[in-house]
Amino acid sequence: MSQYPAFSLDLFRLDGQIALVTGAGCGLGNVFARALASAGATVVSADINLASAEQTAEEVRLLGGKALSVEVDVSDVDSVAAMNRAVLQAYGRLDILVNNAGIASPADRIHEMPVEDWDRVNAVNTRGVFLCTKAVLRQMMAQKKGSIINISSVAGLGGVSNDLSAVAANYSASKGAVATLTKQIAVEYGNEGIRCNAIAPGWHLGTQLGREALPLSEADIAAMVEKLHGLTPLNRTGDPEELAGLLVYLASDAASFMTGQVIAHDGGWTAW
Repeated sequence: MSQYPAFSLDLFRLDGQIALVTGAGCGLGNVFARALASAGATVVSADINLASAEQTAEEVRLLGGKALSVEVDVSDVDSVAAMNRAVLQAYGRLDILVNNAGIASPADRIHEMPVEDWDRVNAVNTRGVFLCTKAVLRQMMAQKKGSIINISSVAGLGGVSNDLSAVAANYSASKGAVATLTKQIAVEYGNEGIRCNAIAPGWHLGTQLGREALPLSEADIAAMVEKLHGLTPLNRTGDPEELAGLLVYLASDAASFMTGQVIAHDGGWTAW
């Protein structure tokens, strides 16, 4: 007989678990917070904008879930430590970390990119994942269980033409680092019962990050989206809500033997 339960949809449930989502105040983070709550988790909505974090937490509560809002700058050691203390003081444990907080900058080519833009994007997208993961690992090690889900990008899996998107080298490099860090975390902490996987979204232009990274006219955006559709086997961009199921799966016991994976959720963009 197998030591693992037979398949049941109950494996996807997260009842009694505490889930921390960074960058939860808008975009994908808001989607992820609501999805985890719908699966039964208590959600900590963390964002650099406390009002936005609380708005997401309130949305979770209105859906019948439990949520706490916390202000955090993921690039700052002390801020991340304060966030971790707030979680443990409130709940005494942490089961799921979603490293979602991320930023982008104008799509300057490398020779034109201000060094400050390089540093700013990597401080949030790469350093932030490292700091948040480092902060929660001791608690997860003590529990002998935890699931860390990093949000990378298809832009981190290979080069992307500047004229096809608003992606710049700083963003691509930061998300490539997240993909590799995901594998390293999985290797270092697998024997502690901690799983770590990453989602690499394709083009989901409905996200807040997507809007901020596209300083273009509506006509230019429409032309770019048409190009993206032509290079995507499913012939469309993604909707942020479509990522929710994958996230809940990775967080849940249904994915108990999955770790170290970077999963492209991209309509087939990386299948060419």
